[in-house]
Amino acid sequence: MLAVLTVANKEFHDGLRNRWILAISVMFALLATGLAYFGASASGQAGFTTLSSTIVSLANLAVFIIPLIALMLAYDGVVGEDESGTLLLLMTYPLNRWQLLLGKMLGHWLIMAFSTVIGFGLSAIIMGLFSENTTWSELFGPYVFFIICAILLGWIFIAFAYVISASVTEKSKAAGASLIVWFLFVLMFDLSLLGLLVGTEGNVNAQLFPLLLLLNPTDIFRLLIIGFFADQQLSGFMSIAQHAHFTLPILFTGLITWLIMPVILAITIFNRRKL
Repeated sequence: MLAVLTVANKEFHDGLRNRWILAISVMFALLATGLAYFGASASGQAGFTTLSSTIVSLANLAVFIIPLIALMLAYDGVVGEDESGTLLLLMTYPLNRWQLLLGKMLGHWLIMAFSTVIGFGLSAIIMGLFSENTTWSELFGPYVFFIICAILLGWIFIAFAYVISASVTEKSKAAGASLIVWFLFVLMFDLSLLGLLVGTEGNVNAQLFPLLLLLNPTDIFRLLIIGFFADQQLSGFMSIAQHAHFTLPILFTGLITWLIMPVILAITIFNRRKL
């Protein structure tokens, strides 16, 4: 375990030196604060709206931004070391392959978690200071819940990035594959479900269709955030998920499962990788 923590510490400090943490934190803070303040501009208003509307809007934004940032952060975690010639050097140290991979992944997880807490935390502080509709006590619980879910979503796609990075031999291929993964999970999956609804004119199995949402971690993330607020109704094809009555523990279990699977897959692929 000490070897894993040593590698993670190095990766985290590399993120500090490369300004990754600063860049991600500033991006999250600006986007979250801007969305919270200008979210109601379409109705001719400006200013902080209700907390539930703000966080649900942030969740819809996070679904697009967090997976992309996570993939770009870690897509070269293995193949980049291999191309630079340092991977072979690292393997001469007294640590196993799984320890090296898990340590690097943990380092990137820490970067993502720290940036998410700082970025969205700053937006929560700004909203608490200037919003007339929300008190600090009302703000704390929902924002903590949102940040935890956002961190888990980022960790899932960092694990995906390591699956890709351990599978390819060139950074350019890893970058391209990462964009394809982002496109499939963030855009194509929901469009495919929407196409299924349109093609069948809504005549789908009301018990089976909601389960399809569990096949996408971004949909589980949205269901978690929306389900946290009783005054928010699901819209579009996700409204069908109401028939399944997903509870928060079930959705959390789904998110954790999506985190564990790519971690195991990445370790398995890296153990078989030729150096």
